[in-house]
Amino acid sequence: MEPETGVNFDSVAGIDEAKQELAEIVDFLKNPQTYTELGAKIPKGALLIGPPGTGKTLLAKAVAGEAGVPFFSVSASEFVEMFVGVGASRVRDLFAEAKKNAPCIVFIDELDAVGRQRAQGMGMGNDEREQTINQMLTEMDGFDGNSGVIVLGATNIPEVLDKALLRPGRFDRQISVGLPDLKGRSKILEVHARDKQLDQDVDLSEIAKRCLGMSGADLQNLMNEAAIFTARKNKDKIGMDEIYDAMDRIQIGMEKKSDNFSTDRQSLVSYHEAGHALLGAIMEEYDLVNKITIVPRGGAGGVTIFTPNEEAMESGMYSKQYLLNRICVGMGGRIAEELVNGKNKVTTGASNDFQQVTNTAKTMVEQMGMSDVVGPRAIDQGASAGSGPMARFMMPGGSNDGKVLLNKVDKEVDRILREQYDRGMQ
Repeated sequence: MEPETGVNFDSVAGIDEAKQELAEIVDFLKNPQTYTELGAKIPKGALLIGPPGTGKTLLAKAVAGEAGVPFFSVSASEFVEMFVGVGASRVRDLFAEAKKNAPCIVFIDELDAVGRQRAQGMGMGNDEREQTINQMLTEMDGFDGNSGVIVLGATNIPEVLDKALLRPGRFDRQISVGLPDLKGRSKILEVHARDKQLDQDVDLSEIAKRCLGMSGADLQNLMNEAAIFTARKNKDKIGMDEIYDAMDRIQIGMEKKSDNFSTDRQSLVSYHEAGHALLGAIMEEYDLVNKITIVPRGGAGGVTIFTPNEEAMESGMYSKQYLLNRICVGMGGRIAEELVNGKNKVTTGASNDFQQVTNTAKTMVEQMGMSDVVGPRAIDQGASAGSGPMARFMMPGGSNDGKVLLNKVDKEVDRILREQYDRGMQ
């Protein structure tokens, strides 16, 4: 138990919608009489849903800090043990202690570790986990809505949770804690820059533009890595160069420093990356070229980094033309190798590129309805892998219709890839 978390809403940036949702709980804990006099009952529990590192734990602490109440925190994985009954006992002890210290916040992280859907048949479940989740449900049902004990759960895979947990009177309020947008990333960077010595040239809003897709934890790590890079250089202030170096390390990997790279190798990688960059630059509907490097990092000999469109990435909506452009740009490295060195002198450097563009083409045909031949439909993804409902059509004696359909898919994927390769060559 933490009597005081030392965290409030000012410490949490980039997730304003989630803070607004939880402000009601804070107000109840501060002014319970306002609600009880009207006969209102505050929700017993709320579920924070979002990817790892988005600030779910920090947000739960901030709720307790804002309300000035004790904070109990536990990971659900700590409940499940080898011996049956231990988890249920720990749940009872946790809630008993919480009731003694009410009003308070009980935070259960990784709720999916114990709250997964229970087995429906005999002898099919995990007795320890089922006893634990049953005890949790019993405890939440055992105190009334105005007891002052608020239970906050967190998960990044809500779809696996037992439906009983989400019924009214339990975790019936679900709050999304997603990745921050541009404005949110800027605010998060400002929070983590408070205790850092920054050079005058540091523009946090510009850095935020390059951090699309990064969580709050990623941004915290970015500023910490930048501080470490600065210390290594014996500088007293963090500059843009150190922040960008830290970003490259996080996104691509450690720089490999070696004198063994030949001129031929450097030229080959240069042409390969230039192929990606040039095709990306001339596409009207594609991401902006952000950075090109031939310095080996991680497992890559070189990298071309594009800045995705913020709106498209947040919505997940991409046009057919954009996806075709992605395939064409993805083949740019091999196209450049062939144009410069000839068809028989191409290398294995494009192997990962081919995997990515093939997956994009298959998704277009199988899931997005972007093929006139296959039509506007979705095809079972497990069929080609030998699993799923459609896989039986591929077995000896199976339906010819199924085989014909998958043959169409293969031909369409092949057509898309060849057309985009030829388009890039032109």
